[in-house]
Amino acid sequence: MQKSPNPMAPGVAVGITETMIEALVSHFYARVRRDEMLGPIFNKAIDDWPEHLRKLSAFWSSVTLMSGKYKGQPMVVHTGIPEITGAHFARWLELFKSSAEMICPPAAAALFVDRSERIAQSLQLGIAMHRGESVIPPLRAPLAPASQQPE
Repeated sequence: MQKSPNPMAPGVAVGITETMIEALVSHFYARVRRDEMLGPIFNKAIDDWPEHLRKLSAFWSSVTLMSGKYKGQPMVVHTGIPEITGAHFARWLELFKSSAEMICPPAAAALFVDRSERIAQSLQLGIAMHRGESVIPPLRAPLAPASQQPE
């Protein structure tokens, strides 16, 4: 099992380190725990915050440094929390972005934000499918033939 950064990992090129990941995770989740919208959900779901922060640091190490440290199933965990909505993801992303920009150099923050947005989108789609909600946007009305277009 790989534990050190993969030299080809996107995080290596922008200077992400394990220390930076731990600082970001710690700072961000301290904010989440105090947040009026997110705090109640996270504080209810997580019993052991130090262990959870270690797991999240391993997750972000795997995502940005391709370290292979994370072994878990985030989709299963998130689909098991019925109160999660799109508004929660939006708030999570807002706090994450500001935390990344505060803790990390610009290129590293941009990579963290990019990956967080992709992950949030994937989780939201997975949750919607798990709940039997539509994940396909409604079709737009077809355009009128050119002969009926206003001039």
